[in-house]
Amino acid sequence: MWKRVVSSLVGVSLIMCTFVGLEALKKKLPQQESIVMETVNDMPAEDKGPDAGFTVAAKGAVLIDAETGEVLFQQDAHKELPLASVTKVMTMLLVMDAVEDGKITLDDEVTISERAASMGGSQMYMEPGEKHTVAQLMEGVAMASANDGCVALAEYVAGSEEIFVERMNQRAAELGMKDSHFVNTNGLPVADHYSSAYDIALMSKELYKHEATHTWFTTWQSTITVGLPGKEKEFGLTNTNKLIKSYTGCNGIKTGFTSDAGYCLSASATRSETHLIAVALGCESSKIRNAEVAKMLDYGFANFETFVAAEAGQVIAPVEIRHGTPQVINAVTADRITALVPKGQQDIVTTEVRLDEKVPLPLKAGDRIGTLVVMKNGREVGSCGLLAECDAEKASFKELAKRMLTYGRQEYGE
Repeated sequence: MWKRVVSSLVGVSLIMCTFVGLEALKKKLPQQESIVMETVNDMPAEDKGPDAGFTVAAKGAVLIDAETGEVLFQQDAHKELPLASVTKVMTMLLVMDAVEDGKITLDDEVTISERAASMGGSQMYMEPGEKHTVAQLMEGVAMASANDGCVALAEYVAGSEEIFVERMNQRAAELGMKDSHFVNTNGLPVADHYSSAYDIALMSKELYKHEATHTWFTTWQSTITVGLPGKEKEFGLTNTNKLIKSYTGCNGIKTGFTSDAGYCLSASATRSETHLIAVALGCESSKIRNAEVAKMLDYGFANFETFVAAEAGQVIAPVEIRHGTPQVINAVTADRITALVPKGQQDIVTTEVRLDEKVPLPLKAGDRIGTLVVMKNGREVGSCGLLAECDAEKASFKELAKRMLTYGRQEYGE
């Protein structure tokens, strides 16, 4: 009898101990018939979005869910248009990417070059040779649309504005921005420099992921000391985005104006769990621009709400590891995951746990072991990784023998 047990265990160990068998509970919600609204990656924005029943006084406009990217309203959203200082969304994104990657820090000091100081238009009136931190320059760009700050940051991050602009276009391609081409960092008028409302929404969504930017976007007034030693003076910064004061929940992002671009705005607003981004390009005045963006946001908040499928780090299911120690670990979400639904229709959302069939042992905390899939009316609209909450090692021969005697041979592969 014991020979048979030992022989069986040796065979099982040699063949199967290399892999982890995973079993888990699946989290589901009731389904019912309703509208299906796909994610932005399923089809182009011009073919998407429910019929809102209104238009806006802009050359191009779009409203998206800032978490999923779902389009809720669009009007000439892919039309290539000048975007003025909304260009700085991409400039700020590349700077924050460099911070996140550890290439620079917000406390790094940047020396203002002759080229940076020579920029016209909106600026902080800095002189060549003076120094400011990356954070100070970013504040000036976000709040006061500082053209000189953009060039100084570009030179610091990439070595030259020209190289930085190449990276802007590379980043645009990575984000799926098909209607954009950048020639400078600040949006001053120049040929062949354009974007679309949809593309601006994409890069705005990405920029807002960097939490350090939120303070700059929502600060109404601040000051910065500019000038060379002995000639310093206080320069006041006032946020160009008046919606942060007049629209409930507005928390960004960037305005723009030139005579050829008209009045432009990429605005972010959050109410409860719902975070929206509205973009309007080519408006005839700042008053019209703000009113049309507010109209889009009002429509979004009135008709849609966010279903939170899981927060980052949330335990989703216990996972049995047949040949591991411990034998059961938790699968946790890698990120927050949501779905946007018509108000009152959260029950059209279901979630499904899909665990990887084979994962080699040993397993480290944070290793991916599966996927949490979010569906609306049975159609997949998003997903996030499921991670091991703790380490798991290969179980010893003695432990496997004990489990087989306890649970039976069939449970362990015979």
